[in-house]
Amino acid sequence: MSWVITPTYDGLVSDADATAYLAAVQAADGQLLEPAVRIAVNNFIVGCKADGIWTAIKASCILAGARTLTGALVPLVGAAPTNVGGLFVSGDYNRETGLVGDGNTKYLNSNRNNNADPQNSRHLAVYASSQTTSGAFLASQSTYNVAGDSFIFQGGTADPLRAVYFRASSSATFNITPSVGGTGLIAVNRSDSSTLYYRFNGSTASTSNTSTTPLNSNTQIFGAPSFYTNARLAFYSIGESLDLALLDARVSALITAFAAAIQ
Repeated sequence: MSWVITPTYDGLVSDADATAYLAAVQAADGQLLEPAVRIAVNNFIVGCKADGIWTAIKASCILAGARTLTGALVPLVGAAPTNVGGLFVSGDYNRETGLVGDGNTKYLNSNRNNNADPQNSRHLAVYASSQTTSGAFLASQSTYNVAGDSFIFQGGTADPLRAVYFRASSSATFNITPSVGGTGLIAVNRSDSSTLYYRFNGSTASTSNTSTTPLNSNTQIFGAPSFYTNARLAFYSIGESLDLALLDARVSALITAFAAAIQ
């Protein structure tokens, strides 16, 4: 009688969710990821769980790290995004810095509705590696300033403006300046009916902002479909309320680890 010993995943990955995600990415890529990339993903997920923010992430993609565009569109959590029209192609993808928009036609449908999370518990976040023209990082429809809509608009070098509109009345767009070429984690969060939290340039601030019933429309990435951005995004997250500073630290560490691991 002989025994066949099946080893754990690869000895580098300890978390079950990381194991499942990495297996799906590598199946899509058709080859293994570097050990350091797998460790970085595992550390990210384990860290988010330790911080208590993992379960708030309901739809997310790490738009970097994978060897192929197909692998990068494997969902970390939730539904897979739709590459609308198949317009994003392999040349738009960079393993270290993410997926780049064209500022004109290309966008992803997250397949997560703006109304899927509680009215007063929601976040939107992206990690931008670069961006030079005005456009929407995330948005729930093409006509802005509609009651219950949600978006993060980023001004470019000719339009130094950030605008946040987050489940509020049509008069409650909130502008944040300056913002030229903003990179890193860019995010908004609502944990109650009266306050909007936003994070840019490594700092979180807040403003009074009364919520209303969320608009029934899927959240799009890179456009709405309009106001398209040419940003290069390495990560997005949609879901319930969480600590933006903790998410920033985890995502920034992940992208930094990818840069060191990918040669």
